Amino acid sequence: MISIVSYNINGIRAAVNRGLFDWVGKKNPDIICFQELKAWPDQVGDDILKPLGYNSWWHHATSKKGYSGVAIYSKIEPKHVEIGCGMEKYDQEGRVIRADFNDFSVISLYLPSGTTGDVRQDFKEEFMDDFYHYIQDLKKSIPNLIICGDYNICHKEIDIHNPSGNKNNSGFLPHEREWVTKFLEGGFTDSFRKFNQGPDQYTWWTFRAGARGNNKGWRIDYQMVSNEMADRCVDARIHADAVHSDHCPIELIIK
Repeated sequence: MISIVSYNINGIRAAVNRGLFDWVGKKNPDIICFQELKAWPDQVGDDILKPLGYNSWWHHATSKKGYSGVAIYSKIEPKHVEIGCGMEKYDQEGRVIRADFNDFSVISLYLPSGTTGDVRQDFKEEFMDDFYHYIQDLKKSIPNLIICGDYNICHKEIDIHNPSGNKNNSGFLPHEREWVTKFLEGGFTDSFRKFNQGPDQYTWWTFRAGARGNNKGWRIDYQMVSNEMADRCVDARIHADAVHSDHCPIELIIK
C-alpha cells in the first residue's frame, strides 16, 4: 500500500513551528503534496527540505517571496520530476509540480483563489480552462494520474456548510462548480467521495468567527485520480484534527 497526503499548509515555516513534522512522523505517509509554501528553498534548512527520510522537490513562486508555491516530499524516489506546467504566467506563481513514479504520477496543485477581486477571479478562471486542457493532453502520455491539491472550489452543496449563503462567492460560483463536473467527466474520480458520501466533512475553515470549532467549513482540497487509477484506491480520508493551517490534510491510500 502507498499513502499519499495532500496539505495546504499556509506557510511551511509557520506550519513546522506548529508541529507539522511531528504529525508527519506519526502518520508516516510515503508521498506528501504541499501547497502554499510561502517560502523559497534558500530560506529554509535541511530540517525542512529533507526531514524524516524524505527528499523534496519544490516549485516556488518566482514573482515574489512569501507567496504561493508547491512541493512534493517522497520516501519513494521518482523517475522524473517536472517543475511547472510550461505556462509562464502560472509557473511564475509556483502552482504545479509533478513526480513520475514507476506506474503512476502525482501532481501537487495550488489553483488560484479569486476571493480578492475581479482581476484574480479572471486569472483563476483562465487557469481553470488552461489546466483542464493541459491535463487532458498530459493524460494521453501519462494515464495514471493523481492530482492532489487545493482546488479552491467546492463542488457540491454537500461540500460547503452554507450553500445558499455562498452561492455568489468565489469558490462556489455555479460556473466554477460546473468546471469541477467537467473535470471529473474528463476522466477523473473524486477519491474522497468514492468512499464517503457523508455531509459536514471539510478541509478548510476561515480563521474568523470560530468557524473551525463550529465546523463551518468548505471542502476545497481534493485528490482526483484518473479513472484508470480508481480501482487501485483503497481508502481516502480527511484528517480534520491536524491543525497546522487553516486547511487540514487529506490522505489517499492506493495499492
